[in-house]
Amino acid sequence: MLTVDFSRFPLAPGDRVLDLGCGAGRHAFECYRRGARVVALDRNGEEIREVAKWFAAMKEAGEAPAGAEATAMEGDALALPFPDDSFDAVIISEVMEHIPDDKGVLAEMVRVLRPGGRIAVTVPRYGPEKVCWALSDAYHEVEGGHIRIYRADELLAKMREAGLRPYGTHHAHALHSPYWWLKCAFGVNRDGDDAALPVRAYHKLLVWDIMKKPLATRLAENLLNPVMGKSFVAYATKPHLPVAAASGAERA
Repeated sequence: MLTVDFSRFPLAPGDRVLDLGCGAGRHAFECYRRGARVVALDRNGEEIREVAKWFAAMKEAGEAPAGAEATAMEGDALALPFPDDSFDAVIISEVMEHIPDDKGVLAEMVRVLRPGGRIAVTVPRYGPEKVCWALSDAYHEVEGGHIRIYRADELLAKMREAGLRPYGTHHAHALHSPYWWLKCAFGVNRDGDDAALPVRAYHKLLVWDIMKKPLATRLAENLLNPVMGKSFVAYATKPHLPVAAASGAERA
């Protein structure tokens, strides 16, 4: 299940891509399939080891084209182990809401992104996330949990402040919002067979939708995304000149 829309975030074969806070690797795998030279980085060593296994399995199965490369590594988002201008594209999906120093993370992403490169940022959307917080303290009051809820204009302002130029936004995963509302209402820590019947039933619907991709639910989600999409997605470029200098040049 992808949150980034690659029709709005185009990659070319051979592009150097960083999936920062990659988690289970869903976006990194898609970049690899598209022929990128991708680095999947996360602070969770267990997840990184699993991502590395999947990269190896994809290579063995021939899922990545010739020239594609994939590396999984542990790392700190606030101290990325890469030189300046190392990547053509950076993805950070559902990560910034966890990190106290979100401005520091943005600064590091801008540092390692080459001038003219693209960045995709996804965070939980304000409205659906606010409902989750209202329904359950356990949803966010956990170690490593969500520490803030972004408004769209707030996130875009921080991206501009970091030196990026946003060029597009959208919302995603509307069908997932009710699932999290149910989970928060019936017990966010109840999983599997212990989960309440409405949560289990809705989870089965989501799994069926992800596996089968029926036209009816695709159309429904597209219609509902602007209203209740679970994620807010923003795309931006790094100017060839610093923003202040570029603005001055444009005025001249």
